[in-house]
Amino acid sequence: MSFHPATGVSGRPGRMLRVSEQAGRYQRSFPGMVGALIVVIGVIVAFVAFRALNRDDLEIKPDSVDYLATVKALQQGGGGPVVYPPTLPQGWIATAAAYNADGVWGISLLSGEDHFVGIRQDTVDPGADAGSTLDDLVTTYVDADAQEGDPVTLDSTLAPEWRSFTDGGGDYGLAAETDAGVVLVVGTAPEERIRDLTASLTTDDVS
Repeated sequence: MSFHPATGVSGRPGRMLRVSEQAGRYQRSFPGMVGALIVVIGVIVAFVAFRALNRDDLEIKPDSVDYLATVKALQQGGGGPVVYPPTLPQGWIATAAAYNADGVWGISLLSGEDHFVGIRQDTVDPGADAGSTLDDLVTTYVDADAQEGDPVTLDSTLAPEWRSFTDGGGDYGLAAETDAGVVLVVGTAPEERIRDLTASLTTDDVS
């Protein structure tokens, strides 16, 4: 055992130097290990994200809403009649049920085949032209250049005859003037489905 004058520590100078070199190597390698780990994690995250974005079966569906509860609350609130379907076809969901900023009542539906159907109801102010209101709804929710087809007769409690409309994008709509206001049903679902849904509309109290 000897006393090293440079360090003031007893021991073998050569051995102390080797220990110091090893400590330095460990200190230099630790940041490198952390950096490598970050790179590996980044690669894994990027791979998972790439797979998710390129999956053919990746589906993002909107949440469903309880439109019947909304209708019931409006009825209990003492407002005017609210048009709604008492039931929906199997696989269909309601994604929205509310009045918009213009006071138009609407229920938005999504079928099991991802077809959209919207129900819109606009009350007619006293002295206003119901026909003008209907045209406005068609322009807004079908198309400004919607083509009118033959009238459709339905077994409906709201109106026996409905005007039909189509546009170049494949939308089909039915509209009528009713005691509850002007009602429009429009969407990309098959025409028969839209007619059946329209015929089922009611303003009866939700049970």
